[in-house]
Amino acid sequence: MSAIIEMDHLTHRFADGTVGLDGVTLEIEAGAFVVIAGANGSGKTTLLRHLNGLLLPTSGSVRVAGVCVQENPMKSRVLVGMVFQDADSQIVGETVRDDVAFGPENLRLDRVEIDRRVGEALSATGLIHLADKRPHLLSGGEKRRLAIAGILAMRPRVIVFDEPFANLDYPGVRQVLDQILQQHRAGCTIIVTTHDLEKVLAHADRLIFMREGRIEGDGPPPALIARAESFGVRHPRAVHLGVEALSWLN
Repeated sequence: MSAIIEMDHLTHRFADGTVGLDGVTLEIEAGAFVVIAGANGSGKTTLLRHLNGLLLPTSGSVRVAGVCVQENPMKSRVLVGMVFQDADSQIVGETVRDDVAFGPENLRLDRVEIDRRVGEALSATGLIHLADKRPHLLSGGEKRRLAIAGILAMRPRVIVFDEPFANLDYPGVRQVLDQILQQHRAGCTIIVTTHDLEKVLAHADRLIFMREGRIEGDGPPPALIARAESFGVRHPRAVHLGVEALSWLN
């Protein structure tokens, strides 16, 4: 498969001089399921924000499906959908339906196409029965699914999840994990950042460890997982038990 994401010596220095990314070179193949792990401050979220132009590099470059993010951030935001840790920060509509329609409306699609995309996204995320509900009344898992629905309505090729299971109870984790896996089966490239590998490792085909803005481990999960704690990431319980990681949906 060809690379859908290409980073070349990507460096980001914040205004106070702090180095967020330090010369990251990385390719991710189309259709991959990648988990990026590391302690808080390791550079995970900073890396993600370069994929759709929310941050621009101090030096180096990022391309998504051949599009240079620095030169065309608006196109990159159609190609890459991002689901943030704080789902409330992505909610802008008065109702669930309005919220999902926000992105397609900004693309200036016609009303028929907007309604079709909204209906499909709500059905795919199991929210069709909540279409007229006010978003702030949803549960944590439902809000995260609403954020996913808003992304799906944009029809991205890559979906990025930043700590998608944070602050969710067990049913919420299962709901969101199910949505992530559905989108991967549908052909989307999936990137998940987390410091909690327990919930998602069984589904990943690639594991990347970050530390101090650099990639310091990259490969198949079974080959790297034993090093997790050296990067400030807790071992999944399966590792302690000497067995393969199991899906939370089993």
